[in-house]
Parts: sequence; C-alpha cells; structure tokens
Amino acid sequence: MAAAVRAFFVAPALQAGQEGDPLKDFFDTWKFKILVAVAVFLVGIMAYAGANGRLTAAPQELLSVVLTPFQKVSAALSGGVGSVWEKYARIDEVMDQNEQLEAENAELRQQMVDYDRIKAENDAYKALARIQDKNSEATYASAFVIGRDTMDEFGGFTLDKGTADGVAVNDAVISDRGYLVGVVVEADTTSCKVMTILHPSFNAAGVVSRTRENGIINGSSEYAGDGLCTLTNLERSCETHKGDQVITTGLGGVYPPDLLVGIVQEVVPEASGKSSIAVIKPGADPRTVKHVFIITDY
Repeated sequence: MAAAVRAFFVAPALQAGQEGDPLKDFFDTWKFKILVAVAVFLVGIMAYAGANGRLTAAPQELLSVVLTPFQKVSAALSGGVGSVWEKYARIDEVMDQNEQLEAENAELRQQMVDYDRIKAENDAYKALARIQDKNSEATYASAFVIGRDTMDEFGGFTLDKGTADGVAVNDAVISDRGYLVGVVVEADTTSCKVMTILHPSFNAAGVVSRTRENGIINGSSEYAGDGLCTLTNLERSCETHKGDQVITTGLGGVYPPDLLVGIVQEVVPEASGKSSIAVIKPGADPRTVKHVFIITDY
C-alpha cells in the first residue's frame, strides 16, 4: 500500500516538476483531494475499530459498509421483479376466470332464451287445445312474430315458419284465442309474410252470427288507424247493431268457416246509400300480436 501511495504522490510530482512548482501544482489536483478524503475515511474506520477491539475485522466491516447500499438496491430490484411477475401471473389467472365466466353466462342466457320460448309455446298450445275443440280436423303451425314492416300502416308482420313447416300462401292466420288476424301472402323456406285484416286488400266472406247477414270482411284506410276493420255489402236496412259478433262463412275455400273475427262497433251507410257497413273491432289486434297459429289445412 505504501508503494501505491508513493506512486500516487511521486508520479504527479515528477510530472509537475517538468512543468512548474511540483508541490503547489499537485496539491491543487483533484486526485490529491480524493486521496485526502479516502485517507480520512480509512483513519476514522481504523480508529473506531481499534477503540472497540475489532481492528482485525475492520476490512470486512469496511467492505460491508461499501456493499450495503448495493445489496439494498439489489434486494429492492429482486423484490420488485418478483412482485411484478406475481401480478402478471395473477392477471393471466383473472383473465382466464373472466373468459370462463363469460362462457358460462352465454350458456345461461341461451338456456333462458330456450326456456322463454318453450314457456311461450306451452302457453300457446294450451290455447290451441281450446281452438281444436271447435275444429279438430284442422292442422296448425305455431309461429312467432319475428318482424314488422314499419312502413306498413296496416300492421303487416313476418312469422318464423315457412314452407318447410307446411305453410303456404293463402293460409289463414289466427291469434291464440282463435280470432282471425290475417292471411299469408308470401312464404319461403323458414318464414312467411302476413297481410292483416286491417289492409284494404284483405277479403274474406263473413256473417253476423246473430242475424246471419252476410257481407265481406276487409280493411279500410279510414278505420285502420284505430285498429278497426269492416263488414261491407250489408243490406241498407240490416238488423245488425253494436255488440254483434262477426265470423267467417268459409265461402271461397280460403278461410275455414266459423272463425271468430270481432265485435260490431257501429253500423253506418255506405257512400252510395244502397248498403251499410258494420265497423268491427277485431278480437285480436293484428298490430300487437306476438304469437299466432297458421291454419295449414282444414
């Protein structure tokens, strides 16, 4: 160590001798200042160790003092990396759990959809049992409304049954309670479109059940906004009045006989004055039905 100190002092001195005052120039160098600080630090450590009888352990303690900050930094970094890794692994675990929960939720939602549909169909078939008591020879296809034409002011709608289910154009469509609501006008493999009894183009032979007065059931632009249809071509002096029930006659072969249509609200003369019109409130509002039966045969 003495040789190192001598070299540290002598080398700058020799160099300084070549350039000027050796001692003055050396004492002004940063190396000298560092050397003094290190010497003072070492002397302090040695004095403390000698006073406590631990002189032989001084180098180790010095090394411990020097290394302690680095050990703390290393421990902190190690702990930080471990914490980050633990959080990363935890995030993966949480994401896996979320995916599993989402899959379970999707399955439960599908089960609820299936349950709701089965319940609706069960309720509908209870109604069908009552309908079949009146016409046990007919065959029916249960159908749900899956779309409505917002541009159709007469309440036309689309059903989820089509030709694959035996549905055909001109099949009559009735409500769960057996009231006529319309007729199939278009049919493809899995769906069909229905024109309602509110549409002016709808035509079915009808009769007032009490008076047996015959007429034509059709829609009317004048009354459709209120959800009403009409029975036209009644005699001018007909006996039909408010509260009478209107049903189908079966004439023409499109609609089965005795289908319920609705109740007469009023009887008014036609513009020509030669006949009367019975304004009918349908037993089922075609604009709001959600489930119907299509009569595929009778």
